Amino acid sequence: MGKPQHTGLTEAIGLIHDGDMLTFSGFTIWRRPMAAIYELIRQKKKDLHLVEVNGGTHSDLLIGAGCVKVWESCWIGHELYGKIGANLARKAEAGEVVIEDYSHVQILARMVAGSMGLPYLPTYASLGTDMLNPAYDHLGQMGLRDGSHAKIPKLKSQIVDDPFYDSQLLHVPACNPDWCIAHVQMVGEEGTVRIEGQTYSDAEAIKASDKVIVIAEQVVTEEYIRREPTRNLVPGHQVHYIVELPWAGHPTGCYGQYETDGEFIRDFFNTTRTQEGLDNWVDEWVMGVDDFDAYLQKIGVQRLKTLKANPAFGYSTRVKRGTRS
Repeated sequence: MGKPQHTGLTEAIGLIHDGDMLTFSGFTIWRRPMAAIYELIRQKKKDLHLVEVNGGTHSDLLIGAGCVKVWESCWIGHELYGKIGANLARKAEAGEVVIEDYSHVQILARMVAGSMGLPYLPTYASLGTDMLNPAYDHLGQMGLRDGSHAKIPKLKSQIVDDPFYDSQLLHVPACNPDWCIAHVQMVGEEGTVRIEGQTYSDAEAIKASDKVIVIAEQVVTEEYIRREPTRNLVPGHQVHYIVELPWAGHPTGCYGQYETDGEFIRDFFNTTRTQEGLDNWVDEWVMGVDDFDAYLQKIGVQRLKTLKANPAFGYSTRVKRGTRS
C-alpha cells in the first residue's frame, strides 16, 4: 500500500457507503471522532453496521439520527453525564435497530482476533451465563447468519472442549470492519499514529479494519514523529486517509488537548431522550451549521478556551471543580 491520502472531512466521509461496517477510536466520552459523526449524519448515511468495544456519545447520536441498522457491542452511555444511551434504547424498542449483545471481554476478543488475522479467539468470558442463550442471537434470529453477509459470521459464538485442560472454552468470531474512524492527537504526514494518554483498543480497531481514516489534532513530519518511536501506536502503512482537524473530538475529551465538555454532553442526554428532542438537536447542531468549523464557531471561543488543556498538566485548569471526569 502507498502513502495515505490527505483529504478533507467531507471527502473522507463521502467514501463510506450505506450499509458499511464501522468501528471507532476512544472509549465512552474520550477521543471519539465526533466531527466524523456529525458529517455522517449530514451526508445522510444509512443502514450502517457498528461494531465497537464500547459505545458512547458518538454512537448514541448516530443511532438516534437514524443512520444505524445494527449495533454490536457491550454498553453505551455518557459516563458521568447521562448514564445509558437513551437513543439506542428508544430505537431498539421501536425495532429500528438490531442489538447484538456481547460481554466487554468478548467484543474485545473479536477485535483482537480481527487485528491478528485470526478467524476467532478463545475465551472463558460469559460461560454459564444467559449471554450465550441462542434466543438472544438476534442476527441469527433474523436469518442474517446465512453466509450472504460477508461481515456477519455464521455463528455468534461456539462452546468447544478445551483439548489441553479438560474444560470448555468459548470461541468468538473475528471482527473486520470496513472502516475504522480514529481520532488521535498526532499523525505523521506518512501516517504514523501517536496517541497520548490511554490508547484503549485503538490499535486493535485500526489493525482489524479494511480501511482507516485518521482524524488528527495535528499533522507533523515523519522525521519528527519517528524521533521517539516507542511513543507511536501504529505505522503509516495501516492508515489510508488523513484529515487534520483540531477539536474534532468535541464534546468528548482528548488528553493533552482539551477536556470533555460535560455540560454539553449532559445537555445532549437530557434534550434527546425523545425522538423529537433528538431531531431538534440535530437540526440545530448538525444540519443547522455548514461544517465543523461553523460548529466550533457556534460553540464559541470562550467555551473552547475553558476546555483547552494546560500543556504542563495535560488537562484544563479552568474547568470548574466537579465538572471534569
